[in-house]
Amino acid sequence: MPQSLQNIAYLVAGVLFILSLGGLSKQASAGRGNAFGIAGMVIALVATAAHPAVKGYGVLAAAIGIGAVIGAVLAARVAMTSMPQLVAVLHSFVGAAAVLVGVASFLAPPADLTGAEAVIHEVEVFLGVFIGAITFTGSIVAYGKLQGLIRSKPLLLPGRHLANLAMVGASALLCAQFLSAQEHGGLQPLLIMTAIAGVLGIHLVMAIGGADMPVVVSMLNSYSGWAAAAAGFMLANDLLIITGALVGSSGAILSYIMCKAMNRSIVSVIFGGFGADEGAAPAKGAGEPQGEVVSVTAAETATLLAEAKSVVVVPGYGMAVAQAQYPLWEVAKLLVDRGVKVRFAIHPVAGRLPGHMNVLLAEAKVPYDIVLEMDEINEDFPETDAVLVIGANDIVNPGALDDTSSPIYGMPVLEVWKAKSCVVMKRSMASGYAGVENPLFFKENTRMLFGDAKKTVDAILDELRAATGAKAA
Repeated sequence: MPQSLQNIAYLVAGVLFILSLGGLSKQASAGRGNAFGIAGMVIALVATAAHPAVKGYGVLAAAIGIGAVIGAVLAARVAMTSMPQLVAVLHSFVGAAAVLVGVASFLAPPADLTGAEAVIHEVEVFLGVFIGAITFTGSIVAYGKLQGLIRSKPLLLPGRHLANLAMVGASALLCAQFLSAQEHGGLQPLLIMTAIAGVLGIHLVMAIGGADMPVVVSMLNSYSGWAAAAAGFMLANDLLIITGALVGSSGAILSYIMCKAMNRSIVSVIFGGFGADEGAAPAKGAGEPQGEVVSVTAAETATLLAEAKSVVVVPGYGMAVAQAQYPLWEVAKLLVDRGVKVRFAIHPVAGRLPGHMNVLLAEAKVPYDIVLEMDEINEDFPETDAVLVIGANDIVNPGALDDTSSPIYGMPVLEVWKAKSCVVMKRSMASGYAGVENPLFFKENTRMLFGDAKKTVDAILDELRAATGAKAA
């Protein structure tokens, strides 16, 4: 393929990737955005494979085929509840690829680079490997936390910020040695830096608590983009630079938006509490039961919902685990048929991945116009008759507003306790992913409905069908 034609193909692919990001910004256009992204990637693969410098098409076809099969199997088998873990693992692949490309590019640099060009190339190699190593190990730790293999509580080692600075400083010194080394003498400082960056990635993510994991996933997405952009510079691949910059910048913007919605400092989240007041004494009675829990049955909940004029449903990770979104939408449709105003309230960090709940509700065919963000619905809770919280905990915790000792203090939450009545569906009284006690459970207008979310919603659905004479779909 002529270079001019390849440049045109890369330009078209880049435009399609931009259109993809634009489409993915809204639920209604997400499908179209996905199609743009797929088309752009197909064009990019074909254009790259057609480059005159590419040899050994048999090996290339085998690699693409194996990757395609693995991707298809994962897409078919991985449940939505495990999607955050899958995303974290995929980020680690990008980081590992950046490290391998960097080392290979150092060992076999372009032959025509001399003087300043050679120095710039070596800087690109060093930064690409540094970012890639942090992304790789950080993503592995994020996977472990999301999968439950590593505890969600932050690992707050004494002097951890100084340790992080020391590792960054050591990497800077190794960079100087790397740039001043002759021939392949820079391999040793490059590999030592890779190990240090790997430890830094582990330490950074280990110091981040469970409540901030959605932001961590978003930030790792940004890191993977910058790692890909660095690889693009090393390989002189314009499309890889463009794509990496798009992913890196969009991930950083999303992380900033999420931190703003949580009233958190993005610096504090990324560096595991940097700048936070860790010496604050716990508030009196913090974490202790503040009353008695009042439980209800599925039949009583169905009656409460049927008699309400306005109902708000707040989904959380528990709904995702139980795959309860399908019967939940059936319940909502029956209530709508009775003249009840039903809406779904989504917190920016509900679940363990940005947009997790939106995807689940879209999967169940819930109309977009009744799925509202926190800022759109919070002021409506005082006029709401009943709220059904299904599998959510930290995002409806009033302690985030009034308990200064709480790890999630200052995070805006869905103020469900302001409704006339609130039913919280949980398996048990266990704390949420952030490990924080929730005073909501003990409020006078709160009722607890214990059990598996899907079985409980099915029971509510059966009660409503019996009351209305509706038949199962």
